Amino acid sequence: MKLAIFDYGAGNIFSLRVALEKQGATADVITSFDRVNNYSGLLLPGVGNFDPAVRSIRDYSSVSFADYVKDKIPVLGICLGMEMFFEKSEEGKERGLAVMEGKVILLPNRLKIPHMGWNDLKIRKSNPLLEGVPDSSWVYFVHSYRVEPKNQDIIMAESDYGIRVPAVINKGNLYGTQFHPEKSGHVGSLMIRNFLRECKK
Repeated sequence: MKLAIFDYGAGNIFSLRVALEKQGATADVITSFDRVNNYSGLLLPGVGNFDPAVRSIRDYSSVSFADYVKDKIPVLGICLGMEMFFEKSEEGKERGLAVMEGKVILLPNRLKIPHMGWNDLKIRKSNPLLEGVPDSSWVYFVHSYRVEPKNQDIIMAESDYGIRVPAVINKGNLYGTQFHPEKSGHVGSLMIRNFLRECKK
C-alpha cells in the first residue's frame, strides 16, 4: 500500500513518513496533484502557514484537490492540513480548500498561544479513526488556531484547553486531527493504523 504526503515546502515531514513506515506503509512525498491518482491515501501534514500551504496545493497542480481525491481516496489532514479543509482562516487571506463549511479562528488571547503539549480527548462519536482509542486518551498538540465547522456533526472528538477545541473531524473520506498523531505515542500510532485500514478498503 502506497500513500502520498503533500509537501508544502514548509518543514520537516520526516516523523510522519516514519510513522507510516512503522505501520508497513510506504509514502511518496509529492508537491502537486496530477490527473492520475494511484495512491491508496493522502496525508496533509501539520507544518506551515495557511496561505502559502493553500497556494502550494492550488497553484502547481493540474487538477483541484477535490477532483484529485473525489469521494474515494481517504485523506488525513493534520493540524494545518485539517484547517485547510475549511473555507477561510484568520491566519491568512486565501480561500481554503472549502471541502467543509466553516472557518478557522485564532485561539482566545486569554489562553497561552500556541497551545503546545499533551491534552486529553473527549470522544463525542464513534468513528473509524478512533476505533480502539479509549475516551480521555492523551495526544500531542501544537497549534494557535481552531476550526469552527458550520456543521457540528462532523466533530468526532474535542479537547478542553479552557475552550472546547475540535480535535477530530470527519466528513466522508476526509479525516482531520488538530493534534499530531505522529507525535502522540501509542494512541497516535493506533489512529494511523486505523487510517491505513480505511485506505485498504
